[in-house]
Amino acid sequence: MASSFIPLPPISLSFFFFFIFIFLLSDATALRGPFACDPKNSVTNNLPFCKISLPIPVRVRDLIGRLTLQEKIGLLVNNAAPVPRLGIKGYEWWSEALHGVSNVGPGTKFGGHFLGATMFPQVITTASSFNASLWEQIGRVVSDEARAMYNWGDAGLTFWSPNVNIFRDPRWGRGQETPGEDPVVAGKYAASYVRGLQGYDGDRLKVAACCKHYTAYDLDNWNGIDRFHFNAKVSKQDLEDTFDVPFRACVLEGKVASVMCSYNQVNGIPTCADPSLLRNTIRGDWKLNGYIVSDCDSVGVFYDNQHYTATPEEAAADAIKAGLDLDCGPFLAVHTAGAIERRLLNEVDVNNALVNTMTVQMRLGMFDGEPSRQPYGHLTISDVCAAANNQLALEAARQGIVLMKNRGPTLPLSTLRHRTVAVIGPNSDVTVTMIGNYAGVACGYTTPVQGIARYVRTIHQAGCRDVACTDNRLFGAAENAARQADATVLVMGLDQSIEAEFRDRAGLLLPGRQQELISRVAMASRGPTILVLMSGGPIDISFAKNDPRIAGIIWAGYPGQNGGTAIADVLFGQTNPGGKLPMTWYPQSYLAKVPMTIMGMRADPARGYPGRTYRFYKGPVVYPFGHGMSYTTFTHTIAHAPTIVAVPLDGRRAGNSTLSSAVRVTHAKCNRLSIGVHVDVKNVGSRDGSHTLLVFSHPPAGHWGEHKQLVAFEKVHVPAGSQQRVKIGIHVCKSLSVVDKNGIRRIPMGEHSIHVGDVRHSFSLHAANLAEIKT
Repeated sequence: MASSFIPLPPISLSFFFFFIFIFLLSDATALRGPFACDPKNSVTNNLPFCKISLPIPVRVRDLIGRLTLQEKIGLLVNNAAPVPRLGIKGYEWWSEALHGVSNVGPGTKFGGHFLGATMFPQVITTASSFNASLWEQIGRVVSDEARAMYNWGDAGLTFWSPNVNIFRDPRWGRGQETPGEDPVVAGKYAASYVRGLQGYDGDRLKVAACCKHYTAYDLDNWNGIDRFHFNAKVSKQDLEDTFDVPFRACVLEGKVASVMCSYNQVNGIPTCADPSLLRNTIRGDWKLNGYIVSDCDSVGVFYDNQHYTATPEEAAADAIKAGLDLDCGPFLAVHTAGAIERRLLNEVDVNNALVNTMTVQMRLGMFDGEPSRQPYGHLTISDVCAAANNQLALEAARQGIVLMKNRGPTLPLSTLRHRTVAVIGPNSDVTVTMIGNYAGVACGYTTPVQGIARYVRTIHQAGCRDVACTDNRLFGAAENAARQADATVLVMGLDQSIEAEFRDRAGLLLPGRQQELISRVAMASRGPTILVLMSGGPIDISFAKNDPRIAGIIWAGYPGQNGGTAIADVLFGQTNPGGKLPMTWYPQSYLAKVPMTIMGMRADPARGYPGRTYRFYKGPVVYPFGHGMSYTTFTHTIAHAPTIVAVPLDGRRAGNSTLSSAVRVTHAKCNRLSIGVHVDVKNVGSRDGSHTLLVFSHPPAGHWGEHKQLVAFEKVHVPAGSQQRVKIGIHVCKSLSVVDKNGIRRIPMGEHSIHVGDVRHSFSLHAANLAEIKT
């Protein structure tokens, strides 16, 4: 990826290369000019806000004090206006880096110096690895590439990623962007990926991440109801123990620099105008060290679409006073001055918002002068699409692939017995499908058929023109291919035409005539038939699960730029699959009982409502949360775990004995109140493999908690015939507490149990002075 240059007349070779070097240097220098505080600018370089030696709060206060009101208002929006007299250039806040530097936001440009960037698997696939260190490593690589692009003037430093909403409903088109349905996994993913993006340089930031969309946002466009008009009616209980969990972890553990409020209302109030959510919770309770930004045009949406305020000036005032610091969209730039003139808002409110945004810019080094002199100024073109980054994308895809069925076992395929493989299906030779949404331009692709062709001879037939699969005209050729081959691999599923932002699914079945194609090919196949699925959301494939002619089923999610290689490596045993499903796969019949608009997580048998996610739903499933097979066999033994755990209280006394069996978390001495569980994981099979250890807890009966909750997970590599001991720390207040109907987190006393695979261990919690519990 070389920088473009003007054609030159014939000249000596040495002079030509010297000219190119000078051109590239001058071109790069022009693009990489400082955001502010140019040391060559004598007007500004000695101003206090440009002095790196001063504390950032002092610099921010000095800068804001030099701005006029109109200049301040111009900085409240994503395409922040320049302030030439202070040497401040315009800045585009909106860039995206969900699973690679994306071109979705206007702050990032491809095609000049950078033809592409590393496109990792979609988040739902990476989440399937249950590998927190991998998530952080991906974040580090993405931020390397982002910084390199910033250094060349092709990207910003504020990336509105990750999406940590709970994958509450299987129809949600954006579920693919999330780490799945479990709040603990989503919170761990959020903190890990954010740490990778933002770095560890004290208060300084490598890039600024953003956890979105706060909160209870998981409906885009379903059955005539869209996100711009939806009022999510959420109980305090569900808000505390489900929807807010990943955001809390993102802020408190990940130290994220930004949180984005969502389009929807929560209990009648737009999230971007709710001081309880923004000012009180995010900034007050969680102590966000950063800025709060609206989803794009959210302020305009709650005025124009939701008619929440009578005037646009009231909308601007409500948003800023609620705690919004930055508007993605023009609304605040247009209406804030009017709000101040009408005395709905004070200039000090604007100042407070700018303190939060400018502090983040200062922490990023955007007022430190030339980027090349900054800690990440060395990152350049060669750091984008680097070989090591490409290898990590491949490894992430391998770790995220889930083996769902293996009859016989048939998999892995053999290059000796299966010398010719029919590769069939609308997703068998795709490229951009593999990277899902909120992606950028990939460095390159290896499609499934290309990956398989590296192992054996292939016969390729699409079977359907696309995933809609509206006719059967290509079925005959696909059946003929299967008759000629030693094995058949069907690569089917979904793409962004079926599930995407503003496109929720109507059902869970495969689109069009895909099921018919799969069944017909499986019947015609001379050898074993393997079904590979690409999708972000779950699919009801009960027919394939129960069909003995379909020997194996693999879910690849959207596996990224190297997806074809990873799929082939799993099919032929180069990789032993270890992924686990991060969401429940429901049958189609589930949807009739669960409108997307009902936000309740818990089952309500009285009205036939079955509840949501593995934590609260007990009905039939196609495949459960956490399902995933291996080419080897692992066994678990709990080597050591306590049987009695004392929960020390802080001495406050209670008057309400009806809740005396559950202690408020705030009344317990939670610091270091953790129990250690030692689990021996043994590989009793013949292949080395990585195993995901999932630890679930069950609270005592009769409380308000879920019937099952993941409390810890670890990825461990175990060679064949060997054993690894894994120590799991379970924080009592955080992991063993439940939330009552008033949204209060409590620790149930009595017998708890933990489950690891088929192994169960019970232990008892008791308060240190149980008779004197304060509730």
